[in-house]
Amino acid sequence: MGYCCGASMIGLIGSYRQQSIMVHQVPLMFCPVCHSIEVHPAVKEEVELVIEYALEDRVREVTLRETITPEMIAEWKEAGISFQETDDLEPILREQIDHSLDLLRVSKVLNDKEWGEELKHRLSVLTTQLKKLEQQKEESR
Repeated sequence: MGYCCGASMIGLIGSYRQQSIMVHQVPLMFCPVCHSIEVHPAVKEEVELVIEYALEDRVREVTLRETITPEMIAEWKEAGISFQETDDLEPILREQIDHSLDLLRVSKVLNDKEWGEELKHRLSVLTTQLKKLEQQKEESR
């Protein structure tokens, strides 16, 4: 499971740009708090090779669909606490909020005030994102 700024990273398949190359169908890890994105470690070498070949061949867009095996995807899904298979971010945000609340309870039991404050900040960011998402859904109806 990946962590960033204290939050659990969400797994998703998306597009990734490095140098002048756009790579599609890349297993990524996404932080719902700071919005950091990184290539999943299970496929990082494959992505780097595809980018290297694309640069040599002067190709601007490639896809990993042919390179990534089902076993790699299964490993990737197991490594994350959440996996976003649709465009709907709401269930993932709710899951992250629940997870953070559980951790906040643990921080109180351990009397770890610093960790508790970090978790409260994470909860604030996640809650704000969830409210914005809900508001966007209401406006689009």
